[in-house]
Amino acid sequence: MTDLIFYQRVVSLDKEEHGKLKLDQVRNLDFARKTNSVPLVMGEFVDASRDLPIVFVKGADQSYMPVALLGLRESENLFIKPDGRWDGRYLPAFIRRYPFAPADTGDGKLLVCIDEKAECLGVDDGEALFDENGPSPTLKNVIGLLQEYQEQALRTQAFCKRLADYNLLVESNAQARLGDGSDFRLSGMYVVDQNRLQVLDRDKVHDFFSSGELGLIYAHLQSLGNLQQLVEKLAARLGN
Repeated sequence: MTDLIFYQRVVSLDKEEHGKLKLDQVRNLDFARKTNSVPLVMGEFVDASRDLPIVFVKGADQSYMPVALLGLRESENLFIKPDGRWDGRYLPAFIRRYPFAPADTGDGKLLVCIDEKAECLGVDDGEALFDENGPSPTLKNVIGLLQEYQEQALRTQAFCKRLADYNLLVESNAQARLGDGSDFRLSGMYVVDQNRLQVLDRDKVHDFFSSGELGLIYAHLQSLGNLQQLVEKLAARLGN
């Protein structure tokens, strides 16, 4: 299962144990307030690139994963307003899917998990997750979204592997300066090297083009201009 970051107590959803559970509308995003980046799947790149910087990070297994940067400092999300609302145009699916999460059982089947400590889950208010026939329409909709997310995640892994295999990812250390002269440095990020992309073998370029992934690369590169928005948000928060 992907690193769950802000999830607190993750368990598999079970009708016997959670049969009376209801899902209330997630209005408050305080659970993500201390998260300065979240994973993205490739289907989000175009929409996310208009609002958020998209970079790649390397995991413990040396594989790469795309993330949306939400802050410049550790444990700070610059897109969460004081009242818990989202202060941006695009809300990443990793946050939207909360309090649910998909898990792979190893046999290709999807296991639906929940954060038992999520405030939007309870037995009083909201829409039931189960009815007399099993999963309710609400839960069926959630399952469909999680299945799509999981499929996208697998395709995203393959996309990142191609970027790495073609030696297109390079480490980038971004530095930002606020109005008061203070500096912030972001390290451990990887971006596509445009010079290497321009001289990439024609067959490899065609692979990216035919799969639709060439557009994702350019969406990533375009999104890097959104780093300035993070600087401005942090300056506003600090009163600079």
